[in-house]
Amino acid sequence: MNKRVVSSLLLLPLWSNLVLGQEYNSTQLQQQPNQPGLVALPSSLNSVVRNLANMPEKRVAPTIDNAEDFDLKLPGFLNKNKTLAILLDYDGTLAPIADNPNKTVMPITTEVVLNKLAKHPNVFMAIISGRGIKDVQNRVGISGIMYAGNHGIEIERPDGSRHDYQLPIEVQENYTKLVKELRANVEKNNAWVEDKRVSLTYHYRDTPLDIKESQKQVAVKIIESHGFRANQAHEAIEAKPPVNWNKGEAALFILKQQFGENWADDVKVVFAGDDTTDEDAMRLLQGVGKSFRISTDPQIQTFADFRLSRQDLVSDLLKWLSSAYGL
Repeated sequence: MNKRVVSSLLLLPLWSNLVLGQEYNSTQLQQQPNQPGLVALPSSLNSVVRNLANMPEKRVAPTIDNAEDFDLKLPGFLNKNKTLAILLDYDGTLAPIADNPNKTVMPITTEVVLNKLAKHPNVFMAIISGRGIKDVQNRVGISGIMYAGNHGIEIERPDGSRHDYQLPIEVQENYTKLVKELRANVEKNNAWVEDKRVSLTYHYRDTPLDIKESQKQVAVKIIESHGFRANQAHEAIEAKPPVNWNKGEAALFILKQQFGENWADDVKVVFAGDDTTDEDAMRLLQGVGKSFRISTDPQIQTFADFRLSRQDLVSDLLKWLSSAYGL
């Protein structure tokens, strides 16, 4: 039996009260005929167990190593007559990671195919980045698409209208204190704070190796002391506000806004990202789209459907999508 189902069964007494709001005692759990010792679960509890067993989970995903793998491993997925929604991270996905985020640049080949796709009438595109929204808009430079910055806290539609997740006043005040304390204590030894107004990134890539870990841990402690979440990134720590909003929630919001509640029935969805913050989107899209995690680690655990073994395969992914839509 699936280990998730086993775990679920062990917790049934608790669920019977918390989930169903009623008690099931030993007289209500009827013994199955011809199977001594086994009980028939109430149908509502059976449903809970099935749902939990089907919950998204991380695992080692199949690997895509070259352009030909897209056709081989996703036969029949694309349909040029059906709307395609492409959701993409920026750093480490559309653009290779640089030693300084200010030096990050999209390859020309990626830029060209991205522009072609953005203009196709059956293609919808959104960039969901940890960067501030104006920053990522300037770097991608494509009009007529949707942008989400600060992990989806800022969202701007092609017509310029906005949907910004409103942070509580207390969180905003704590953020100001957080930036000040980080700069006073750990913005040293070539480490620096990237202030994005509602979230920040603490970069320590160039900090000397012998003090890098200890200085990073001080930064994490400061971030968490102000109630923010410290997420590991590439030689950096992302400080995210303590709210139930992330790239995954932003992705679902964008899809519902664009295509309605039944978007999963009508739209083919592709998501690509390279970082832990992208896993939130991969988790919520598991089973209703195809997601790709860029990583050189063959054993990485991910919610994505596939692992791209190199960043430059993102360009091949876009070319594969472009070809399927006749571009």
